[in-house]
Amino acid sequence: MKIAIMSRKKALYSTRRLIEAGEQRGHEVQVVDTLRCYMNIASHKPAIHLKGQPLEGFDAVIPRIGASITFYGTAVLRQFEMMGVWPLNESVAISRSRDKLRSLQLLARKGIGLPITGFAHSPDDVDDLIKMVNGAPLVIKLLEGTQGIGVVLAETKQAAESVIEAFMGLKANILVQEFIKEAGGADIRCFVIGDKVVATMMRKAKAGEFRSNLHRGGTAELIKITPEERSTAVRAANVMGLNVAGVDILRSNHGPVVMEVNSSPGLEGIEHATGKDIAGMIIDFLAKEAKPNKTRTRGRG
Repeated sequence: MKIAIMSRKKALYSTRRLIEAGEQRGHEVQVVDTLRCYMNIASHKPAIHLKGQPLEGFDAVIPRIGASITFYGTAVLRQFEMMGVWPLNESVAISRSRDKLRSLQLLARKGIGLPITGFAHSPDDVDDLIKMVNGAPLVIKLLEGTQGIGVVLAETKQAAESVIEAFMGLKANILVQEFIKEAGGADIRCFVIGDKVVATMMRKAKAGEFRSNLHRGGTAELIKITPEERSTAVRAANVMGLNVAGVDILRSNHGPVVMEVNSSPGLEGIEHATGKDIAGMIIDFLAKEAKPNKTRTRGRG
């Protein structure tokens, strides 16, 4: 198979591991710098060019699209789909999962456990918004934030009002969520491929921090999850339409609640914590599933 990996840098751990796993299995792998790609949109024959040359003959594409380039990255991926190239995760599914508000609404509609979440536009509604999520302490999140950036824990009602009003004053879109105190600053990353959770790790926040992201100094360790947590992770990935996803779950007093569904989950933390060849599992799944023109959306939607 000829596989394209949409990534800004070959040296990134996840990209490097996918190249290694693909080549070990006899596939031809090419890294495509997403932002260097350009397209003729109006052409009768969809095409993508890179450095003066058309990108041709690919059987499958693995999108590793950073959150900051979601708009352009999904446009390039749609063009691959229109060319009949099979995507590991489809453009529509990635866009769906990157929109925090839309993804939570879709998960709620399917009855998947979530923290109580509020969303408002007017600063006049702040008082009721805080009551809606059971008061302080509560978590305030920028809709566009990633890796723990733009996430604030407000420990008092006064602090919550100040932070919410400040964000609203900047015209920023925010979510307000109940703080799951019983989780103790730890969350569970479930790595889903297809209809299976293939690896899990618990991420714990460093002392004095409530965000468990490894990029923010959190630590990771192997953990065994319950059947309910396993089912929740798989269902959440399926609702988003993702073949490969990192589903972040908190253990609350009322069962597992989903914090986020990540469409480009990093491999470094989970491979080191579990000792599993996740990159190899992704390539094996892709080799089994990839068929020309099998994309459900064909670039539509």
